[in-house]
Amino acid sequence: MIQVRDLATLSPEELKMIMRRAEQDITALLPQAQQVIDAVRARGDEALVEYVRQFDAKDYTAEHLRVSDADFERAYAEVGAEVVEAIRHAHANIQRFHAEQMPEPMWFMEVEKGIMAGEKITPIASAGLYVPRGKGAFPSVMLMLTVPAKVAGVPRIVVVTPPNPQGKADPAALVAADLAGVRDVYAVGGMAAVAGLAFGTQRLPRVSKIIGPGSSYVSAAKRLLYGVVDVGLPAGPSESIILCDETADPRLAALDLLVEAEHGAESAALLVTHSRAVADEALRLLPEYIAELPEWRRKFVESVLSTYGGILLTRSLEESIAFVNDYAPEHLEVLTADPFSTLNRIQNAGEILLGSYTPIPTSNYTLGLNAILPTGGFARSFSSVSVWDFLKRSGIGYCNREGYERLHETTVRLADYEDFPAHAMALRKRRAIWSE
Repeated sequence: MIQVRDLATLSPEELKMIMRRAEQDITALLPQAQQVIDAVRARGDEALVEYVRQFDAKDYTAEHLRVSDADFERAYAEVGAEVVEAIRHAHANIQRFHAEQMPEPMWFMEVEKGIMAGEKITPIASAGLYVPRGKGAFPSVMLMLTVPAKVAGVPRIVVVTPPNPQGKADPAALVAADLAGVRDVYAVGGMAAVAGLAFGTQRLPRVSKIIGPGSSYVSAAKRLLYGVVDVGLPAGPSESIILCDETADPRLAALDLLVEAEHGAESAALLVTHSRAVADEALRLLPEYIAELPEWRRKFVESVLSTYGGILLTRSLEESIAFVNDYAPEHLEVLTADPFSTLNRIQNAGEILLGSYTPIPTSNYTLGLNAILPTGGFARSFSSVSVWDFLKRSGIGYCNREGYERLHETTVRLADYEDFPAHAMALRKRRAIWSE
């Protein structure tokens, strides 16, 4: 049953459930995640193989772990020319967008005469990219992760992705990785893959950072590994808000509501509007659209729209926008009379797509924007994946003698005030040394 809720009449418990979405599922999985992490840390490849056999491929062996060159070559034939060309087109746009994000490798400014400060930007040493597969194949996610990592210049890029029942990685994902220039790919997924990247195993390398979306299981493992390895932005189950005013076409609103809902039962998809007419017509159309989906996707959509998703009625566009900012969705699609005016009032969203010609699928595949976005409300403080996820900044400072003298007295006073005598001594005795 599709949920239709009135924001003004929601109980505190109902509102809390909507705002938390699948976060409650992630919390419940933490004990299981700890068991998997401990096993992989202690037994390495042996544990990886056991978990893949349990969840993905019953005849899997350690030799299946690293994707071979032959697998890459076969992938092109298995996928077919039309899909390869679609991946090439998407790759070109994603590459172009992320190349524009790259900063100058070094910059300086004169703070005062004789005093220079700046930054040097360098790539991280290694990155582990998690490309999901459980509910389908995701060459698009492979592009969204490998392209910015390659543009940033990461020396070692390692990809993990769950195998099919034959123990093989998805061929379309392999084509995407190859086009991006990445061939260090391992057919392993879930909590075990994340743990393997964090600690390293006999075959799977340890990395400096793990980034990529995943199920609640993957999110639980990443949460527990915070502090062991940089786990990047929180990218869990998919979520979206379709924000509508009275001018929105209910047909488009209903169609676009289904986009993120079909990712899985843990997803969240909301149509938020103050227009009862738009809400009622979208509600009337939804069963018809849902019926056209394959059964396994239809089940996901029906589950999402009856739990974390559905239609949310507000009293005004202002109240709708306030809810959006509180919710901080992963994907926000704006179907209002003046989407650019609405844009100015949006504070929290992983991405903001304006107007009916920019539906969520365009950003997921070909628009050029990165579709790996913060979920679970973390768009309040996190941003989409970009080259900056694979870069780090080192501050650079330089003073000549004249510049140092400008800073000496102020620096000594502050060191004395904060009661750091070695700091102050390094400054005072420096003058004596220089005067010898």
